[in-house]
Amino acid sequence: MIRRVSWRVFVVWIAILGSVNSKTKKCEFEGIFNFGDSNSDTGGFWAAFPAQSRPWGLTYFKKPVGRASDGRLIVDFLAEALGIPYLSPYLQSIGSDYRHGANYATLASTVLLPNTSLFVTGISPFSLAIQLNQMKDFKRKVEENNNGKRIRNLPSPDIFGKSLYKVYIGQNDFTSNLKSIGIHGVKQYLPQVVSQIADTVKELYEIGGRTFLILNLAPVGCYPALLVELDHDRSDIDKFGCLISYNDAVFDYNNMLKHSLDQTRPNLPNASLVYVDIHSTLLQLFRHPKLHGLKYGPKACCGYGGGAYNFDPRVFCGNTKVVNGTTVTASACSDPENYVSWDGIHATDAANKLLTQAILTSSYFHPPFPLHHLCHLQPLH
Repeated sequence: MIRRVSWRVFVVWIAILGSVNSKTKKCEFEGIFNFGDSNSDTGGFWAAFPAQSRPWGLTYFKKPVGRASDGRLIVDFLAEALGIPYLSPYLQSIGSDYRHGANYATLASTVLLPNTSLFVTGISPFSLAIQLNQMKDFKRKVEENNNGKRIRNLPSPDIFGKSLYKVYIGQNDFTSNLKSIGIHGVKQYLPQVVSQIADTVKELYEIGGRTFLILNLAPVGCYPALLVELDHDRSDIDKFGCLISYNDAVFDYNNMLKHSLDQTRPNLPNASLVYVDIHSTLLQLFRHPKLHGLKYGPKACCGYGGGAYNFDPRVFCGNTKVVNGTTVTASACSDPENYVSWDGIHATDAANKLLTQAILTSSYFHPPFPLHHLCHLQPLH
């Protein structure tokens, strides 16, 4: 059955590209405004906190470009499909071009406002509420500075009603406190996370947004980092090597998010609020990598320690440290195109491409949303 699903996705993707006639070259969407964490950060965190992160970016960009991957992210591939440039981070002051939108996502961001103790453990100060305020300020500046003349590298004010608003965040709310309060403690505040996402969509609607893609949470129970760092019994591991209790909690969270968006949708007239199920596709990649042209599921490409997961929390991807008296480096594998997981947490360029191809079939949209009828989708490279 999995083979048929994989083949169906491929056939539908080819059919979409082939069905677009030459008269539909122009896309209904002129830009993307993105909100999220490291899964869609195109350089915001490193603009705020400069550092070199080798060997990130090696597959596609051939150098570190502020992405938590060896290459492109879903937001990059989505931009490719719409025929627009990759999004510049809102926090990047040099070399940015905002004519086709902006990216407010930053690594380690949460939906809920972080407190001081969380920030000490590595949570970004750029929560979803901060990203929303940045968006509002950006819109105000665009409108103020476009009276009678266009400012270089800024969009026309009408872009706000002609863009996709993509929200992919919540992973850090879910994972950051697992060690301290456990899965049952985390479950207590997940309704607040869902509520905040819905409220953010409402505010984006008020400032002109009309098309929203809200991505659900990935199966974090398959992440090599969590498999190594979280205490668990062997009975909590499924036959695919993933943590059952954590993936069950993610499943419940995703249902909660979907239900919340269903309740929000009637309050947004003339808008499209789309729940995007990337969880299903990524779960299949982890469980059956070979059926999708990959080799390794819950195993990091860039890491230290080898073994089943190739992940050691003491030496994160690209870092060199002394472990047990020996200097070691968490280096990248020579074949990241065969991995789902880049560094134990984030997806590889190859996996992100497969995820985006699945998204663009529209098979994972709720409710159905005819993206391929609104845009001449470009093939992904």
